[in-house]
Amino acid sequence: MMGLVVSIPTTNRPLVVASTVRDIARQTRLPDLMLVVVASDTDIDPAALKDLPFPVRVIPSERGLVLQRNTALQHLGRDDVLLFLDDDFLMAPDYLQTLERLLAQNPDVVMVTGTVLEDGIHGPGLDFGHAQRRLAEPSAPADPALEDIYNCYGCNMAVRARPLVDHEIRLDERLKLYAWLEDVDFSRQMAAHGRIVKSPELRGVHLGTKIGRSKGVPLGYAQVANPLYLLSKGTMSLRRVLTILSRNLISNLVKSLKPEPEIDRWGRLKGNLTALADLVRGRMSPERLLEFK
Repeated sequence: MMGLVVSIPTTNRPLVVASTVRDIARQTRLPDLMLVVVASDTDIDPAALKDLPFPVRVIPSERGLVLQRNTALQHLGRDDVLLFLDDDFLMAPDYLQTLERLLAQNPDVVMVTGTVLEDGIHGPGLDFGHAQRRLAEPSAPADPALEDIYNCYGCNMAVRARPLVDHEIRLDERLKLYAWLEDVDFSRQMAAHGRIVKSPELRGVHLGTKIGRSKGVPLGYAQVANPLYLLSKGTMSLRRVLTILSRNLISNLVKSLKPEPEIDRWGRLKGNLTALADLVRGRMSPERLLEFK
């Protein structure tokens, strides 16, 4: 029997994750298990988990999104489905119910992501109340058909456990220092075992909370190093890599002249240029980010 497990990795954002976990109680289909994966005891207040209508387990892990997500994978049964959520992603109340139905109706689907109605990651971030009001608005997609996609969006992606267990698939731990594009790599590993899809019926809002996020230089380095690393291992095409590299380099260069207050454009540009210099020297790798910590 399929179990529906929700996993949220979190670091240094106890108030954010507490609100997100408690919001899950609004789901019309509650999770069979909630896994909150923390790097420190201070990452979650146990009082925030009291009186919830579903079981919650707090699991310790080494710090890092990839490592914390891989820790959650160790707690799955072969027939389970695991929904990865960012600690600032809010689901529409019917999200889990719809997810269960979609996977039952489409046994060839191994990974699915929802439609993000608003994404605060591209600006100063969204507040919790705004997200709840947005999700309360009626929304009936004109075409509920599943769309085959290249990769899921990591802030909300569900995966069948069977391929993970049978083929020992994990997120790439070489990306543990800045897990940018880890969702692409993970999706392409899963694509060998079934369809990767996006559903307009699975709706959510990504707050894009800025608390606890890394500074610009590590992200800027990862914007160059990570896609080139994925190209080398065959989980990202050359065309996609070139598109991502050019988009980020141009954006950081142009916007550094008049940067947004919530984005460290100069830091990102410095990280981009450092990675390119390392590429020329033959020493570029995701692990170089350790020197920026």
